[in-house]
Formats: sequence, structure tokens, C-alpha cells
Amino acid sequence: MTRTTRMELIEKIQAKRNSRLVVYITGDRRGLETKIATDVFPMLHRHLVQIKSHDKIDLFLYSTGGITIAGFALVNLFREFCNEFNVIVPFKALSCATLITLGANEIVMTKMGQLSPIDPSIEHPLGPVVEIPGQPGRIVPVNVEDINAFFDLARNEADLKGEESIRSVFEILASKVNPIVLGAVQRSRQQIAFLAARLMTYHTHEEEHINKTVDILTRQRFSHDYIISRREAKDVLKLNIIEPDEELTTLIVDLFRAYNEVLKIDQPYNPETVLGLDNEKVSDFNRAIIESIDLTHIFRTTKEIKRAQIAHPGIPQVIVGYQERILKEEWTQDESI
Repeated sequence: MTRTTRMELIEKIQAKRNSRLVVYITGDRRGLETKIATDVFPMLHRHLVQIKSHDKIDLFLYSTGGITIAGFALVNLFREFCNEFNVIVPFKALSCATLITLGANEIVMTKMGQLSPIDPSIEHPLGPVVEIPGQPGRIVPVNVEDINAFFDLARNEADLKGEESIRSVFEILASKVNPIVLGAVQRSRQQIAFLAARLMTYHTHEEEHINKTVDILTRQRFSHDYIISRREAKDVLKLNIIEPDEELTTLIVDLFRAYNEVLKIDQPYNPETVLGLDNEKVSDFNRAIIESIDLTHIFRTTKEIKRAQIAHPGIPQVIVGYQERILKEEWTQDESI
């Protein structure tokens, strides 16, 4: 679909919703993933200034997550420009994106809309490192609930109840994960519960409802990968879920498909596919987008990719590999796509 088609769809959604629409999509194309982060604020501010203050602004959001505090600040930024802030969820709004939805007056979800728990994972410079043969070690994130599950396993399955036993369990954990990281994980858990409760006040002022919803999202779904459907979000979390009618659903899904074409979300990155018959190529990859009427910002990476013959000691056959170098990576205004 062309940009003209996207603008037409945005205008139709605005008319249907009596609102102004801002699109924010972070791509989860495998190998070229992007996340919600604070670097988008200057662009989002430009879109909101262009829209000017309006009674109702809708955020068309697709993301698998990102920096927690960025999500919280994003809600506050939008609310500086409107009386009513709503989120439209065409498909995935996970982790930090779910946190953003908690700050909305309405959450418009299609049937394939998804939310998730918001228990954070911490990537810390002192975090545990996974060693991969032939590659530099990689720091892996530490998930809050994984740590709690470790203690639950010790108490409930290994039947370690006494103070001395739990102390020994903690010492084992601290020998594998730096205690500073464990402290950061605990602080992060407290912070995200606080932020979620603050944002929930836009939904309700009933303290019991807020506490129950935050507890479900931070503790009770066991896995960060758990998917919360539209029905569960409405019936269990008691969020203000709006089920769009057939016409609005079609507009939302068509707009998401248009962005899927721009970002190639459903096409895993493969350097061989990019190179084709060439041994060397410079290519642009659109990885995230912010868009509203007449204004488009793209997060774009320019890569130099080379096919190479790699010989490994002890392996008689030469292996085909790839050398990649990022030449440029930035948000850029581009109304040509």
C-alpha cells in the first residue's frame, strides 16, 4: 500500500473515532528488532505539536516492549496535548506497550489484539554472561519472576523452609548473579508496580481494582511470554476495552497491514536474501515508524553486507558466512515511503 493509502486510512479512522491519530510501531522483524525508547520523544512531540491540542488523541500502537520509564513518560507526553488519550491495539502491545495501555481512557482492541504481563527483565552491565563458541560473550537479561520462581522452587518443591536453608539458596543465587543486579531487579519490580498503579488511575480510582490488576500483570501470570487476549483484558483485568465494529476493525487491520509492508515485520532478516546474486551490497532497513497526517518519521538502518568464504580449523569444507557493518542508523523524516 502507498503512503497515500495510509493517509486515507488514518483520516477514516479519525473520522470514525472523532479523534486525531498518531501511529507508533516498533518492529519485531527477527534480526532487526526495535523497542520503545526515549529517543522517540522529539519526533512524537513534533507530531503532537502539528496536531495541536485536541480533545481526543488515539495512539495506534504495535510493539513487543521496551524501556519501562519511556512508556510511562510517553503517556504523560500525550496527555499534555489532549483531554482523552486512547490506545488502539491492532495486534501486539506487549510488556512496556501494555503499560502504556494502562494509561489510556479506552483501549480499542481487535480480536487478534494482545497484551502481556509487565514484569520487567533487567539488562545490566554486571549481568550473567552466556559464552558462545567463536563469539564474544553475551549479557543475558534477568527476569524478576524467574528469581521469585527460584525461591518458590526451593520452598515448595525442595521443601527448604528454614531461615538457614533460604539463606543458603540466596547465597547460591548471588554466586551466579551479581548481588547488584539482584538489587536492580527488585527495585525495577517495585518501580513498575508503582508506575502501573499510577497509570491505572486513568481507568479507575477504585484502589482494590487497581491493586488486583497490577498484581495480575506483575505476579500472577508466571511467564513474561503469557498472552492476554481481548476477552481476558476485559473480563479479568476489567480494563476499559472497546470492541470496534466491523467497519472500524477493517480500517485498523488494513492500516496495520500497510505498516507491515513498510517494516516487513513478518519477514525474518536473512542476509542471503538481501544479497541475491551479489557478493556485496548496501541496503536500507526500515525498522520502526511514527506517523500522523502529513508527517512521517522512520527509524532506518543502513548496512553493508558482504558474502565471505570462512575456513575453520579442522573443517575441510569452506563455509559461507556474512560480514555486516552498520553505516548509518537514525530516525529520519521521510514522506516518500
